[in-house]
Amino acid sequence: MKIPFHRAYLSTEEINSVTEVIKSGWLTMGEKTFEFEKSFSDYVGASHSIAVNSCTAALHLALKSLNIGPGDEVILPAMTFVATWEVITYLKAKPVLCDVNKDTFLIEAKEIEKKITKNTKAIICVHYGGLPCDMDSILDLASKNNIHVIEDAAHALPATYKTKKIGTISKITCFSFYATKTITTGEGGMITTEDSEISERIKRLRLHGITKDAWNRYSEKGTWVYDVSEPGYKYNMTDIAAAIGIEQLKKCDLMNSMRQKIAQKYTSAFAGNPLLELWKVDNPAGCSWHLYPIKLNIKNLKIDRDEFIEKLKFAGIGTSVHYIPIYRFTIYKDSDLWPEFFHGCEDIFSREVSLPIYPGMSEEETQFVIDTVMDILNKNKK
Repeated sequence: MKIPFHRAYLSTEEINSVTEVIKSGWLTMGEKTFEFEKSFSDYVGASHSIAVNSCTAALHLALKSLNIGPGDEVILPAMTFVATWEVITYLKAKPVLCDVNKDTFLIEAKEIEKKITKNTKAIICVHYGGLPCDMDSILDLASKNNIHVIEDAAHALPATYKTKKIGTISKITCFSFYATKTITTGEGGMITTEDSEISERIKRLRLHGITKDAWNRYSEKGTWVYDVSEPGYKYNMTDIAAAIGIEQLKKCDLMNSMRQKIAQKYTSAFAGNPLLELWKVDNPAGCSWHLYPIKLNIKNLKIDRDEFIEKLKFAGIGTSVHYIPIYRFTIYKDSDLWPEFFHGCEDIFSREVSLPIYPGMSEEETQFVIDTVMDILNKNKK
């Protein structure tokens, strides 16, 4: 049996929707993109949603809209994808890495507070695996220090924090629709905000700073006249991508329920096993379960994490590691940041394996993953 790390949940609805766009003759940002934005706002409960071509673009525009620039510091977890770090450098601001909780894998207010200086202008909270951070404590800390909060919700659709859906809590939230995410447009992202001025500025910034997009210039009611209010970027979504997104969003609850069931089955099978540790999720129903990470108890095993992954690969099971901490990359080779400063990140990185969890994964496939994991562990315990 071959089980990939991820398989997109697509069907005839997405194919028909894309075909409709192609037949229309309008392929770039237009009516479908605007329809997707409205549907997304309605789904998460946000006042404004702005579609872009990646979550990286979303994070970049979020920082830009808050006027983050040279000399400013932005705090972020070291345990995240490199894009969260990179976008800060785009604006010549300084990324400040923060350790995470070794059990939840999340950034916490008590660690953030240690990193705040007079130059701190923003915090990027990463909802790892679709598990929301403790936003009340982070927002309270940010408010006391007059710091902006951006939520990196690349994993967190449709996660909820207490009674609120992610996308409605902070001033700006950024989502991803990359091929492996909880819904996909192939490549794509979305920004949600309650601030109408920020929304309008981001809409301009995503398309070169132009005051009118192509649809408003070339449609029957449009005009060729436009202005450029400030330098912007080429970050708009296309109607082809939006057409996929519209259909994916309709299935979001269904796909989430599928992930929930797989997560429940994994947790039931692995709970209490002394050879591994489970990710601490206090509210499983509020987690989007983009990932299902486990941590191996290496001290009780004759193999390390990498050997474990190779054995799963040999058995036909795809896995991944989330993440290589940012300070371990070559970009930090001349830095004074060292692994011993990040106890939570190091504990996770040395032992973490992400198992397959995706909509459409059958009960037979899920059981095969469970059986194979248990077999490898049992055969290699000390």
